[in-house]
Amino acid sequence: MTVSARTIRVGTRASLLARTQTELVVRSFSAIHQDLPVETVLVSTHGDRSAAPLDQLGGTGVFVSALRDALLAGEIDVAVHSYKDLPTASVPEIALAAVPRREDPRDALVARDAMTLLELPSGARVGTGSPRRGAQLRALDLGLELVPIRGNVDTRLARVGDDLDAVVLAAAGLHRLGRNDVITELLDPILVLPAAAQGALAIECRADDAELCSLLACLDDNPSRVAVAAERSLLAALEAGCTAPVGALAEVVESGDDLAVSDPSGGLEIFLRGSVTAIDGSDALRLSASGPLNTAEDVGRRLAAELLELGATTMMGSSK
Repeated sequence: MTVSARTIRVGTRASLLARTQTELVVRSFSAIHQDLPVETVLVSTHGDRSAAPLDQLGGTGVFVSALRDALLAGEIDVAVHSYKDLPTASVPEIALAAVPRREDPRDALVARDAMTLLELPSGARVGTGSPRRGAQLRALDLGLELVPIRGNVDTRLARVGDDLDAVVLAAAGLHRLGRNDVITELLDPILVLPAAAQGALAIECRADDAELCSLLACLDDNPSRVAVAAERSLLAALEAGCTAPVGALAEVVESGDDLAVSDPSGGLEIFLRGSVTAIDGSDALRLSASGPLNTAEDVGRRLAAELLELGATTMMGSSK
């Protein structure tokens, strides 16, 4: 059946943030392909049903496996994910059809009394469900008490000023939900390096659905795809999942080399920063690497090799 003869079913998790992200994708797609009917299908995942800490849920994939199962079973035609939730190993039957323009990848602090991170008093209780965030905050040695939290964005925000002095969340989610007003500080990546692919969305379809893959390509933003490819290549080479204390942030920047006018990259290159931090904050590694745009994954692997040579495996420990 051709795409034009069917309703395109777009699968999403049921959380408000997931539905909001999916609606953004659907609106963008429908604005270009106005003649194609699109339906949103809610899919319940193991990660959504459990209240256990993320690092106890079984690691990478707890938020995406049900969506991928529904996609492969033909129950949906498209799956929209927060890219950072995806396992780094590819699935041959599934195609990454598009990576839309990335939102702000940074972490955001939401604190009582509009305080910034450095204004929080020693002993302040800061909530985060991310081992990566917790490890990097401990490494700053600010005397904070890190409190593990789960739940949707509103549930976490409601605890600020109640039993917590602050929470740390992904800025992208707050932006997409229209909650910029609650952010008291966008954390500089120099202090806290975000998770690989944070702020990016991944749009998947079945690999054998060539017509739909082609239609979804209109949503792709190549700089975002290239940057995330470098970050996830680093993560894969470290054999680290989304619960590991690994930070990664890649940017497409102007090359420092003298390039020929005919260079297909247009004088641009990928610049990648990566970090591995001991869970207790006692030690940390942070390095950077760069290279041509068409070598993004190689840049990630090269940086991972340097981190491993300096002891990253020991630092990641049981969180791998």
